[in-house]
Amino acid sequence: MGCGNLFFSLVITFSAALITYNIIISANASLKQDFPDPSSTKSAASSFSVDPVIKMPTDLSSTSKTSKRLFHTAVTASDSIYNTWQCRVMYYWFKKQKNKPNSEMGGFTRILHSGQPDRFMDEIPTFVAQPLPDGMDQGYIVLNRPWAFVQWLQQAKIEEDYILMSEPDHILVKPIPNLSRDGLGAAFPFFYIEPKKYETVLRKFFPEENGPITNIDPIGNSPVIVGKDALKKIAPTWMNVSLAMKKDPEADKAFGWVLEMYAYAVASALHGVGNILYKEFMIQPPWDTTIGKAYIIHYTYGCDFDLQGKLTYGKIGEWRFDKRSYDNIWPPRNLTLPPPGVPESVVTLVKMVNEATANIPNWGS
Repeated sequence: MGCGNLFFSLVITFSAALITYNIIISANASLKQDFPDPSSTKSAASSFSVDPVIKMPTDLSSTSKTSKRLFHTAVTASDSIYNTWQCRVMYYWFKKQKNKPNSEMGGFTRILHSGQPDRFMDEIPTFVAQPLPDGMDQGYIVLNRPWAFVQWLQQAKIEEDYILMSEPDHILVKPIPNLSRDGLGAAFPFFYIEPKKYETVLRKFFPEENGPITNIDPIGNSPVIVGKDALKKIAPTWMNVSLAMKKDPEADKAFGWVLEMYAYAVASALHGVGNILYKEFMIQPPWDTTIGKAYIIHYTYGCDFDLQGKLTYGKIGEWRFDKRSYDNIWPPRNLTLPPPGVPESVVTLVKMVNEATANIPNWGS
């Protein structure tokens, strides 16, 4: 029995080392040779009508009304307090929304890229991924995200045919259907992802023979719903392009903290996977003031207001909610609600955080 366990452990260790070796070698090899041949990959976007403004399908007649197309929600995270409390809140709302009408939400995985299990493994379904080798992220911890996805996609048993890539600071305000269709992913368009503006830089990673720069969608990797088989192809390229961009001084300077987002957009385009750009996928308070038809609240920005409900962005408000206030401590239960006049989106965000923390056992420990 002991010998069997030892043999199994050696196999797992060797496999992990081999995967790491292949990723590192491919990241330092010529990227062009790893790119798919454009003649062998045809963008699915060319096969049906697409709205020119938000790229939502205008031909819905072929959409099935009977069979569900379940997707698996995956969230990458470190073991920091900051990421952990957000993941616990996120998973609370995932469970609340999963079985409601119109949901096509399947399983859930927190991809923990700290390399070690933590004490929340029993609370949140978790896959433990190894971080990049020391120094390889060059201080840009987000580079662990594509590497973590590569490991998860190669090693985990994923029942669903689609993946929703989400983030710890996402709160699901209603059940999410599978917004992807006909080989296209479904993604949120970010105003600050501007492929045309940075065409000269991006051509290093997306050569002209791959098509016009507009083939690169203004997206990151999250939120994105994409076919599992497509993501298995995209993820290693996303990893390679991320590392190559970080090593390139011009790209690193141009893209900064959103470098990994550009890398995913490039990788998706290189594999001929277009995306339906869905503006109502999520909102980002305080700039988006109403919930509307959104599925996700992304609380990436600080919310600062005076007691009259006026936004004081750039200046700490008399009332505030900013996730960065809780980078090393747990947010307390029953956060003070915003004063009158604060937008619906911010009020809803704080109420949803409060509900989660009130109901999650052993909050703050």
